[in-house]
Amino acid sequence: MKTLNAAQSSPKQIIQSALHQLTNSQEARHYLQRYHAQDDLRFAVVKVGGGILAHELEQLAESLALLANLGLTPIVVHGAGEQIDQGLAQAGIVSQKKSGFRVTDEASMAVIRPIMYQVNQQLVAAIEQQGVRANGVVHGVFECDYLDQAELGLVGEVHKVHLSPIRQALHSGAIPVLSCLGETGSGQVMNINADVATRELVWQINPHKILFVTPTGGVLDGDDKLISAIQLNNDLAHMLKQDWLHSGMLLKLQQIQEMLEPLGAGHSVSITSSQNLARELFTHQGAGTFINLGEAIHEHSSMTGELETVLNALFEQAFERQFRPGFLSSLPITAIYLAESHRAAAVVTEGFRGHAYLHKFAVTPEARGEGLAGALWQQIKANHPQLYWRSRLSNPVNNWYFKQADASIKSTDPDHSWVGFSCGFFPAESMACLQQAFAEDAGWQSDDLNQQEVKHA
Repeated sequence: MKTLNAAQSSPKQIIQSALHQLTNSQEARHYLQRYHAQDDLRFAVVKVGGGILAHELEQLAESLALLANLGLTPIVVHGAGEQIDQGLAQAGIVSQKKSGFRVTDEASMAVIRPIMYQVNQQLVAAIEQQGVRANGVVHGVFECDYLDQAELGLVGEVHKVHLSPIRQALHSGAIPVLSCLGETGSGQVMNINADVATRELVWQINPHKILFVTPTGGVLDGDDKLISAIQLNNDLAHMLKQDWLHSGMLLKLQQIQEMLEPLGAGHSVSITSSQNLARELFTHQGAGTFINLGEAIHEHSSMTGELETVLNALFEQAFERQFRPGFLSSLPITAIYLAESHRAAAVVTEGFRGHAYLHKFAVTPEARGEGLAGALWQQIKANHPQLYWRSRLSNPVNNWYFKQADASIKSTDPDHSWVGFSCGFFPAESMACLQQAFAEDAGWQSDDLNQQEVKHA
C-alpha cells in the first residue's frame, strides 16, 4: 500500500467515516459477516457512469476506499459517456445513438479510446489518493464480436469474459477498475455499452451485490421522490404506463430485468449515490432503490399444522427465541403472510375492538437487506389500511417503523420499554389500541412482556 501524505486520510479515519455513515453498528456487523463469507471475486460489482466520475470523483473514491479498508474489495466497471460526448464535440464529430448504443466509426474510436484510458487512470489515482491500491484494467476482459457492424460500427457484443486480469488485481490487494473497451479475436478494439459490460460480468461471476452509482442516487418518481424498492415482475408493467419513466432510466430498468432473470429470485440490483454506497451495503433500510424480480407473498386465512411448523421455524430463527408449544395456533388469526421462499412472514390477529394487530413480522437473517420485508409490508398494508403494532424501544428498525406509521407512543411502564405504532386510525382510537398492544402476550418460553414483537430487516 502506498504511503499516505498529510493531506490524505488514514485507514482509521476512513473506517471511522464509514461507521459514521451507518445508522446502526449491529447492522454493520451483520453485513460485514455476510460479505466476508463471500469469495473476493463475488463480493460486489459496482457500475459507475461518466457523470459520477466528472462531478463526484472524490466522494466515489472515498466510498470505495472505505470498503477496501473494511476488508471488502469491489470490482468497479466505469463508463465515460459525458467525457466522450465532450471529446467528440471538440473533435467536430457528431455523436449518434441507435437503440441506446453509440455509433462508433474509426474516427470516433480514435477519440473514445484515449478518453477511456484517461478516465480509468483518473479513477485509479483518486482511489489511491485515499491510501488504497487500485489497478486499472482497460483491456483483456471483454472479448467481443461486432454487434451490428453495418449500423453501429465498432460496437462490441461480448461473447466471452476473461477473469484472470480481475483475479490478479484482487490477489494483489487492489481494486480492479474496468473500462468498457473490448477486443475481437483479431485484436480490434471495440466500444461496449457500460450497462451491457456490467451485465456480462455479473452473469460470469454471480456477485453477492450489484450496485449502480448514479447522480440521482436511485429511481425517482414523477414528484422526484426516491422509490425505495421495485419488484420488477410486479411493478414494472405499472411503471411503464407512467409519463415520468422514459429514456435512460427506462432502458436501465429493462437492462436490469434482463440481467436478473437468469440469476434467479435471490439476486438484486441497488441504485444508489456515491456518498451513500456504504449505507446501501451496511444497513437494512439502505439508501437508494433496491430492485429485484420479486417473489410471491402467499396469504392464508387460517393456521394449519404444516403452516405452523414453517412459521415456528422462521420466527424462532429470526427472533432467536422459542415459542411456548401451540402458541401460534392459539392466536385469533386474521391473516398469515408467507413469502414464497419461506424467508419472511407476518401474522395479523384480531386485536382491540376487532382491529388488525400485527402480532409477528420477521425476515430470516440471510434474507435481510434484500427488500423482501418491503414487499411483505406493502401487501399487509394494502389489505389492512388500519393496523397497529408494537416494538421494543431498543429495536434498531424503529426509524423505519416511524416512517410507516402515522402515530406512535412510548410505554410509560418502566419495566416494559415498548413503542407502539399505528396507521389509519383517529387519534383516540389509535391511543386505545396502542395501550392494549403493550399488554399483548409475545408467546416466548420463559418470557415476560419486555421482548420485541416485531423484528424486521
